[in-house]
Amino acid sequence: MSNRAQQPSRRTVLAAAVAAAVTGAAAVPAAASDADPRAAEADTAAAGGLVDNRAWVTYADWREGRADGVRTVSGARPGVALATPAGVTEYTDPHTGTTASWEYATWTSPSHRLEVPATEVIPSWNADTPEGTWIQVELRGRYNDGTDTPWYVMGRWAAGDQDVRRTSVDDQTDGRSTVWTDTLSVDDASTGLRLVSYRLRLTLHRRPGSTATPTVWRLGAMGSDVPDRFTVPASAPRVARELPVPRYSQNTHIGQYPEYDNGGEAWCSPTSSQMIIEYWGRKPTAEQLAWVNPEFADPQVCHAARFTYDHQYQGCGNWPFNAAYAATYPGLQGVVTRLESLADLERLIAAGIPAITSQSFLAAELTGAGYGTAGHLMTVIGFTADGDVIANDPASPSNEAVRRVYKRREFENIWLRTKRYNASGRVVSGTGGVCYLYFPAVPTPAQRKALEAVGIR
Repeated sequence: MSNRAQQPSRRTVLAAAVAAAVTGAAAVPAAASDADPRAAEADTAAAGGLVDNRAWVTYADWREGRADGVRTVSGARPGVALATPAGVTEYTDPHTGTTASWEYATWTSPSHRLEVPATEVIPSWNADTPEGTWIQVELRGRYNDGTDTPWYVMGRWAAGDQDVRRTSVDDQTDGRSTVWTDTLSVDDASTGLRLVSYRLRLTLHRRPGSTATPTVWRLGAMGSDVPDRFTVPASAPRVARELPVPRYSQNTHIGQYPEYDNGGEAWCSPTSSQMIIEYWGRKPTAEQLAWVNPEFADPQVCHAARFTYDHQYQGCGNWPFNAAYAATYPGLQGVVTRLESLADLERLIAAGIPAITSQSFLAAELTGAGYGTAGHLMTVIGFTADGDVIANDPASPSNEAVRRVYKRREFENIWLRTKRYNASGRVVSGTGGVCYLYFPAVPTPAQRKALEAVGIR
C-alpha cells in the first residue's frame, strides 16, 4: 500500500481511511487497497437524474467563449489553439524546482447554469500538447447566495512530462468550498449551500518564440448533488452483451516503477484505462514504449501509469488525468461523469461502449472479488443473461483471471451508494456512480444516442 500519510491535504485523511478499511481483512491484497482512495471520502454521488454535464466541443461552442490570444480551430475536431500570446509568465514547477518563462493565451467559457445546483463539480478536458507546451484548467463557481468562488486551478496538464510535471494543486479553499485533487466540493452540504453555475478558463502555454501550440478539443464539467444513502434502488436487467475488451492485471506490475504511485499495486485506474483504449484499437507505439524495461510484460500498462501520474496527488488515480490520457490517442474522447443506475451502463454496453467504474467495498460485499478496498477502478464490459455484471477487474493475479462476473445487486449498491461502513464500523463515503467514458471522436448514431441518454455529447 502506498504511504500518503506524510502528504498534506486529504492524503493524510485518506491514508487513515485506507488503513482502516484494510485492518482485520486478511484477504485484502495490496493491489486494491490503495488504488483510488478518494472513494472513501467522496461527499456526494449521483442518482435520480441529479447530474448535469456540459462540454464545449463544437466550433460554435468555442466561438461562444472569451478569447485572449487564442484562435478557434475548425475541421473534424474543432478546438482552440494559441495564436498571438496575451503575454509572458514565469512558472516555477513545484516538483522540479525549475523556473521558466512561458508565452500564454486564455479562453474563458460563458457561464453555464447548472440544471442541478451542485455540491460537487468535476472537470474533464481533451487536448494535444506537443513538446514545449502545456495547459492549465481553472473553474470558478457561483453559489446560490450570488457570491463567487475564487478561480480554482483544477489541473496543470501536459501529455508528456519533459516540460512540466502534470499536477493538481492542493490547499485551495475559500472556507465554503475546497478542491480535493480534481473535484470542487462544497464543504458542508447540510447548510444548503450549492453551486448554481460555473465558468471554465483555459490557459495555453508554450516556450517563448515557439510556433508550437496546445490544442484543446473538449472542455467541460459534471456537477451533481445527491442525498446520502447506504443503499440504492434495484434496477431490472435489460441487456445481455459482452464486449471484447482486452484484459490486463495491475498485480503483474507490482514492484515496477515504484516512482509512479508505488508501482502496479496502485495502478487500477491506468490499467483500466489501457484496456478500453486498446478496445478502441489504439495503443502506444514501439517508440513510445522504448523507455520501459523490455523484460516487463504489457509495457503499455507501465506507460499508462507514467502518463496519468499526478505529481502532487502522488498517484495515478486523478480522474480527469485518466480521461485526458485516453484522449491523447487519435480519434478518442474521454470524460468523467456519474451515472444513475446499471440501466445507464446497459445502454452504453448495448451501443458498444464499455465504462470504468469507481467503487469501494468490504470483501463480504462483493462475492467473488476476494478482497475489500477503500477505492478501486474496474472496467465494466458487459452483462450476463441474468443481468449480472461482467467486469475486467485489474486487481487479479494474472491477465487470464481479470474477467469476473459479479452479482448485479451487489455491484449496483457498492458503485452507486454514497455512504457505507468500513471494516472498523466507521461510516465513510462512496463515489456514487463515478465513471470514465472513452469513446470515438465521431461516434456512430447508436453510440451518440446512448451517450446523449446519459448526458454526454
